[in-house]
Amino acid sequence: MTLARYIARRFLWLVFMVTMVFTGLLLPIDLMEQLRRLDGQDAGVGDGFRLAALNLPAALYQILPLIVILATLALFLSLARSSELVVIRAAGRSAIRALLSPVLAAILLGGLALLIVNPIVATTQGVYEREIARYRTGGTSSVMSVSEEGVWLRQGDASGQTVIRAARSSLGGTVLFEATFLSFDADGTPVERIDATRAELSDGDWLLEDAKRWPLGTSDNPERDAQAVPVATIPSTLTEDQIRDSFGVPSSIPIFQLPAFIRQLDAAGFSGRTHRVWLHMELANPFMLAAMVMIGAAFTMRHARAGQSGTMVLLALLFGFGIFFLRSFAQTLGENGQLPVALAAWSPPLAAILLSLGVILQLEDG
Repeated sequence: MTLARYIARRFLWLVFMVTMVFTGLLLPIDLMEQLRRLDGQDAGVGDGFRLAALNLPAALYQILPLIVILATLALFLSLARSSELVVIRAAGRSAIRALLSPVLAAILLGGLALLIVNPIVATTQGVYEREIARYRTGGTSSVMSVSEEGVWLRQGDASGQTVIRAARSSLGGTVLFEATFLSFDADGTPVERIDATRAELSDGDWLLEDAKRWPLGTSDNPERDAQAVPVATIPSTLTEDQIRDSFGVPSSIPIFQLPAFIRQLDAAGFSGRTHRVWLHMELANPFMLAAMVMIGAAFTMRHARAGQSGTMVLLALLFGFGIFFLRSFAQTLGENGQLPVALAAWSPPLAAILLSLGVILQLEDG
């Protein structure tokens, strides 16, 4: 037990050190990228640094498997060079038993990342996306959200805002059913309400069918002066790309809220496949970290005098990066519907665990 705690403690410390190294590398690079994006905007270096700091947790969380495999390589290389692996073997510990503590530490790290780091990343990513949208639109807003009441959109500019609610929509969000448009002036005073059976977004306009219009701002009795029209148009500042991007990335939604959000998407008529794939990827992440530990150990859990340490490290890195990109490729296939959701999320880490376990058993000499 003491030996297991010793190895796990060294592994977690190396994970922390590698994370700090990546922080020092990613933060200035992202700062330069944010300053490039803000070029021409009313923003300075402080705004760029704030955006880079908000984006940093998501970047580190995304490369956590790579951080783990680098920490594993550093761990077993250091144990080999100090001859501690020889002592462990001489004490009767097999490679599998010596590997058990860092694997369990990686699974625990993945569980803590899922329960604690994921909500933090979701919060910072949500703030980051809102800040980026604010700089892009110059302070105007065009936002879409989904709730139990249906689909909600907001469009507008300096002259006023329009809030839109629909019972459901098409997959792309450009066709709304049982829609209500409530317009406000620049002071926030309601000026008009329009209900429509169907609303479709075209170039710069909403085309409404079977509409009824209430003049809220110019009439003392809007119901009396309401008009029913078969076809109507409303100017729109929204585009199909803006509606699609309004959902943001799935990582901006905490893991605890994601199942309910997926159900709301399905009920509103949108496809929740992308978010469903992300949910399964997050649940499989602890096993992905365990797979990275086993990959690193499979190539470096050997005595330093055996030679070819550089070659083994290179092979471990190539194998680890290959699994990492295979996972990203499977995620893309799952989001496109070319792979079942569970297969896309769970097959890469499970395949990596089995392959690395086979290599360890093949090389194990006692």
